[in-house]
Amino acid sequence: MNTLQAIYTRHTTHKYNGKAPSEEQLQTLLKAARASAIGGGKFDTMHITVIRNAEFLQAWEESAAAQIGRPGIHPLYGAPVLILISGILSGTPADNPVYSNGACMVENMTLASTELGLGATHIWGIVNALNADPELKAKLAIPEGFTPICGMASGYTDEVFEEREIPEDKITTVFFD
Repeated sequence: MNTLQAIYTRHTTHKYNGKAPSEEQLQTLLKAARASAIGGGKFDTMHITVIRNAEFLQAWEESAAAQIGRPGIHPLYGAPVLILISGILSGTPADNPVYSNGACMVENMTLASTELGLGATHIWGIVNALNADPELKAKLAIPEGFTPICGMASGYTDEVFEEREIPEDKITTVFFD
C-alpha cells in the first residue's frame, strides 16, 4: 500500500474485535508517532502513554459517560489499546502548536494502522473526561507539567478497509491567486 492509498482507505473504526496489536505492530505505530512533525523540533514537550489495561480503559469510559450524562456509552469502541498523547500546555494561544503536534502524531499512527490492517480511532472528547477526573488521570503517572491532549484507540477490527471516493466539494476550497 502506498501513502495515498493509506490516506484514501483510512477510516475511523467504530468496533474492535478485542484482538490487540502485536508488540511489533505497536512498536511500528510508536515509531510513526515519533516520526511526526513537531513544531520547533520541541520533542521534549510531547509524551506518549500506551494503555493496555482493560480495567483502566473501562473505568475511563465509565467516567466519561457519567460526566456527559450518557451512562452505557463506549467511546473507545472496545479497543484493547489506547495510545495517549500528552503535551506541555501554557493555557494561551501558544498551545495551538502543541495540539497540532498531537494531531500529527495521531494521524501518522492512523495511517500506519491502515497499512498494518489495524483499526484506529482518533480520540479527543474522552481525553477531556480524563483531565476532569484527577484520580483516574493520576493512575497513568503522566510526567509533571504534561496534559493529555488526544489519543488513538487501536486494535483489530472486522470492518473492511476500502478506498473511498473523496468528493472535491467535501470541504470548501478557495484559491487566492
